[in-house]
Formats: sequence, structure tokens, C-alpha cells
Amino acid sequence: MKYPIFAAATLAFLTVGTAAQAQDEAAAPPAPPAAEAPATAGQSFSDADLTAFARAAIAASKIQQDTSVTDTEKQPKMLAAVQAEGLDPVKFNSIAQASQADPELHKRIQTLANEDAAARQPEAPAAPAPAPAP
Repeated sequence: MKYPIFAAATLAFLTVGTAAQAQDEAAAPPAPPAAEAPATAGQSFSDADLTAFARAAIAASKIQQDTSVTDTEKQPKMLAAVQAEGLDPVKFNSIAQASQADPELHKRIQTLANEDAAARQPEAPAAPAPAPAP
């Protein structure tokens, strides 16, 4: 099964973070727009990071789309999904932003997600041999 990682879907969980981060951000003065560097400048992510990001993004997307989960429960559950894959929210967000700015990185994440999904699927049992003719 292929798992596309859509840019629009990753936007939905860019807000994944903690209350402490939100307080820190509120206390800090905003950076001027000219000071923002492209998300990909000087950053490189390992295949392990990108695979973890893909798993977390898929899990977060499922949580976001789950109508049985209330809106107030979604953020904590998405944060837990990100952390369960060994990523902190800052790194997750960095990868999400970089993947939206860099089509090659986005494609690399999709490829790794598909390879990971294929590796996690159990092998189908071999077809039984035909019965010998009498």
C-alpha cells in the first residue's frame, strides 16, 4: 500500500507542540520576516529521520481525520504520535516545512514511506502447490 505524504496534510499538524513551547513563543518577540531562512538551508535529514517523519505524519493524518476523536484531543494525540516515532515536534515541523519547500525532499519522503510500508507488511503465504493428478 502506498502512503502519499501530501503537503496540505502536513500543514494540518505543523501546530504540533507543547504548552511550554507556546509560552516560549508568546514571550519571544517575533523575528522579522527578512530573517527567515528557507527551511532547507543548511539542513539535511537522515533516512531514519525521514522514515520516522513519514510514520508520524501518517499517524497524525489518521488522527486528524478520525471523527471519533474530539478536536481538543487531536493535538495531544498527534504530539504523542510524533514522539512515539522518536521525533520532537521541532524536528517534525522542520521536516514538514522543508518538504513543502523542496519537491525532491518531498519525493524522498514518499519513497521512504512506501518502502517502509512494504517492509512492514507480512509476506503473503505462497500459493499451495496443485494436487497431483490421479
